[in-house]
Amino acid sequence: MEQITRKDPQTHEIIGAAMEVHKSLGAGFLEAVYQEALSIEFANRNIKWKKEVNLPVDF
Repeated sequence: MEQITRKDPQTHEIIGAAMEVHKSLGAGFLEAVYQEALSIEFANRNIKWKKEVNLPVDF
C-alpha cells in the first residue's frame, strides 16, 4: 500500500473513501445508496468529483 501512496496519493484517498463506505454499510444495498454514501465521504475528505459524467466509449 505504501507504494500506491507514493505513486498516486489521490488514488489512495479515493480507494480509502470507498473502503470506509463499505466498512460502514456492508453489503446488500442498492447502488444508489453506495453512490450517495460515497459522495458524502468524498465531501468529508475534500475529494472533488462529478456525478454520472458522460464518457465517450469506443467499442
